[in-house]
Amino acid sequence: MSSYTYRSSTPDSWSQPRGYSDASLRMQKHGPIRPMEEPGFFARLFLRAR
Repeated sequence: MSSYTYRSSTPDSWSQPRGYSDASLRMQKHGPIRPMEEPGFFARLFLRAR
């Protein structure tokens, strides 16, 4: 087993919690929530036809 330890002057992003972000601020920054997969051409076509 190695006794080497890694040290850095800047903390890692995974070890530092994010600051609080209000929902309206997130909306302004990133826009509306979008689905992971965009619907295909035919799905959009038939959903609009309803």
